[in-house]
Amino acid sequence: MRIVIIGGTGLIGTKVAERLRKQGHDVAQSSPSTGVNTLTGEGLEGVLAGASVVLDVTNSPSFEPSAVLSFFQTSTTNLLKAERAAQVRHHVALSIVGIERSPENGYFRAKVAQEDLIKKGGIPYTIVRSAQFLEFLGGIADSATVDGTVHVSHGAFQPIAADDVADFVAEAAAGTPENRTIEIAGPEKKPMSDFVKGYLAAVGDERTVVVDPQARYFGALVDDQSLVPLGSAKLGKLDFKTWFAQRPQAAA
Repeated sequence: MRIVIIGGTGLIGTKVAERLRKQGHDVAQSSPSTGVNTLTGEGLEGVLAGASVVLDVTNSPSFEPSAVLSFFQTSTTNLLKAERAAQVRHHVALSIVGIERSPENGYFRAKVAQEDLIKKGGIPYTIVRSAQFLEFLGGIADSATVDGTVHVSHGAFQPIAADDVADFVAEAAAGTPENRTIEIAGPEKKPMSDFVKGYLAAVGDERTVVVDPQARYFGALVDDQSLVPLGSAKLGKLDFKTWFAQRPQAAA
């Protein structure tokens, strides 16, 4: 089966491509660097020729709210139009758990808009909503640092390793369209502040972590329901300790 991965040269796209090729699929990893641009439509017709499945794991180059919204609306609209012309049979998209519960987060609002376009786009689809990645813990700490102190919410957090994300996304891409949203998360759920403290301690970072109920996660307040699956979810295998030991930086 020919599967085209849009955003295919990034972290998740690369991992998914590796898994799908091992299963015997014909995989095209597409991105602006390979001559495929979903914002302009450049290269879409050619790369989608003969494709059965399109997997969208693109990310906006800007996190500014209006720019993110424009990116996902334009990119998804162009992609779905090209898929209809190419008679693609399955559209798979990677999204984020809880995006409708944090309207203050401009990136999340843009992902909601993207999901709406997919549901109305006329292509059978599967949306895989993922909890935040364990790989983002360092960035979360940095974004929450004020005068050398990390201010983090006590809200529930259930981060998942990128390798587990890739497993679930590859499974969806190789499967039949479900015309629904699937949620995935890590095997451990505890306060965000605990994960951040654990990560900083593990890397030898001596910054102090302050549990702050008013701390915002990229613009939004976080409670025990904001960022975790509230219903059934598929859970990854890698807990924090195992992920940390296996991560590429550990070999450096």
